[in-house]
Amino acid sequence: MATTHRLDSNIETVHWGYFDAQLPARLEIESGDTVVIDTVSGIPDIAPDAPYTAAHREIVTKLKPQLGPHILTGPVAVRGAMPGDAIEVRIQALELTADWGWNVIRPLRGTLPEDFPHFEKRVIPMDRKAMTATLSWGPTIPLQPFFGIMATAPRPEYGRVSSVEPREYGGNVDCKEYVPGTSLFLPVFVPGGNFSCGDGHAVQGDGEVCLTALETCLRGTFEMVLHKGMTLSMPRAITPTHYIALGMNEDLDDAAKQALREMIKWLVDMKGWTQSEAYVFCSLACDLHVTQLVDGNKGIHAMVRRELLG
Repeated sequence: MATTHRLDSNIETVHWGYFDAQLPARLEIESGDTVVIDTVSGIPDIAPDAPYTAAHREIVTKLKPQLGPHILTGPVAVRGAMPGDAIEVRIQALELTADWGWNVIRPLRGTLPEDFPHFEKRVIPMDRKAMTATLSWGPTIPLQPFFGIMATAPRPEYGRVSSVEPREYGGNVDCKEYVPGTSLFLPVFVPGGNFSCGDGHAVQGDGEVCLTALETCLRGTFEMVLHKGMTLSMPRAITPTHYIALGMNEDLDDAAKQALREMIKWLVDMKGWTQSEAYVFCSLACDLHVTQLVDGNKGIHAMVRRELLG
């Protein structure tokens, strides 16, 4: 019988700024179990007067970031997962757990570093009941929470790697389409898979152009299903409305090519089409969106409406 577990954010359950195949699991579950994972986001240097929870404040005062800035909760191991398998992460619910978020512009980062060379930080209040955020200069923006980072552990050969660059294990993909009802399929590179998440976003535009979204604390409820022998070269997702294939590269053109090749491969496997038939279909019915421009490996996500494939 499936079980529901909980993993809260505290100094024993988070890893700050990195992924590592050697990082031990903080929780082990069975395929088909559900896990509720709390995550935190924000540090006193950015938001000194924000109402941190006690656990959040302990994390940011007792721990230090390594390699990257993201505070990640996990890993969660799925019993029986082995390299060459895939873990399906079914996003059942996403819940904002703070009434504030933050945004920064950093020198030499973002899409237009030559135009915005100065550090700027903003704490932005959120109305969780109305699901809106109002910016100090006027506009009110509807919120659409999602996790910027959901990932399995990287290949052991990589050693300890930064949380900044998204790769084949997922990571800092920043795809706003990963809403409740989405299934994210992640390749497994270590026993158990070792899933972590964090980088909660209250809302983000495609591109995340200034470097950060409306970053915030977020709770996710996930059903995790093991698919034995489902070998993936890249993550893929099925949202309530679309099939999504990903491409990541320092060059945006190469990221687009990778996303398109991944979608063509998926269509060939799913529908039995020839590669040429899938290529033509993509030219008529697949949309390429810029996921993000600011994380070292830029991202493209290729989207096909589910209704078109029956």
